[in-house]
Amino acid sequence: MDTVLKERISKRKDGLSVQLKDNLLQVANAVAPVWKEASKLDNVLFDSLINIPKCKLIFAVECHGIQVSSNILPNGKINTFSRGQNLANRPYMLNMNPDEPFSLSPVYISQSDHKPSITAIHQVFDKLGNKLGCIAVDFNIDDLPESATKLVDRSYWRQIKGDPAIRQNLFQQKRVTSSMDEQIDQVHGIINNLICKRGIFHAKLHYSSSRATLWLYDLPHEYRLHVLNEIIDPDVCLAYPVTDYPKNAKTLPNDIYSVLEKFKSLRYTDETVYLRSGSINIINGMVGLNFSCDGSHYMPVEEFLEKPNSFWFGV
Repeated sequence: MDTVLKERISKRKDGLSVQLKDNLLQVANAVAPVWKEASKLDNVLFDSLINIPKCKLIFAVECHGIQVSSNILPNGKINTFSRGQNLANRPYMLNMNPDEPFSLSPVYISQSDHKPSITAIHQVFDKLGNKLGCIAVDFNIDDLPESATKLVDRSYWRQIKGDPAIRQNLFQQKRVTSSMDEQIDQVHGIINNLICKRGIFHAKLHYSSSRATLWLYDLPHEYRLHVLNEIIDPDVCLAYPVTDYPKNAKTLPNDIYSVLEKFKSLRYTDETVYLRSGSINIINGMVGLNFSCDGSHYMPVEEFLEKPNSFWFGV
């Protein structure tokens, strides 16, 4: 996992910790006097549910992972059969920090409902400061309140290796001229118009299979698929109304045709290592490239345009 994504997840967990820590401390203090009395322990845990909204389960576990309470559900159901089960190998127990009273588990897929879940844990101490165990509260992550922080900007170069079976046979293959290759200038002229003038913010050209997928700024949740005879016909432009270029686009209109010409160069320069598909997204200012070796690259438009062919082919 890359560092930017890790930072995003860490900030999200920090926010959840702030929201949950105090409430769980109150529960931990309340259960300590009745820790050895299972029925009273269940009752205290049940009464605490009112202060822990959206939880799907609360229970108590002793230090070595043996559950000492029942499973207490928000609907009032108490499953006493769960007492005594060994939870030592569950994700929330394995990742608990013994030196921190409160901790959040990694997200895991719940065994009971198969949903992404997270467990908040707070240690329980008696009056003398001896550790008795911990209380654990399970949540479906979809039920947790969202933070107000924006999604991180991930506009930087990333390289991703593809299928090893394709890579090991790379030098046994050779580029075959596709129907789109034969009409590549026509295709690029039409794509340039659709992006600059007709509301397309993301376009992916599949050169080897002669098709294009397009995303409209006003309908970002849908995509349009065009086969070659559609994408080489200038009449296709009439299917998309004239639209102002998005003000929040990171890519300048004048750079779009330069990107497409660079795609053409990467398609033709080498007969063994060649571009199979290329995409451009003007909103996040990124291009995506998939080569014959099945390797993929994602990078900002500006960086892509600065790279000489020697960067890709070593010549």
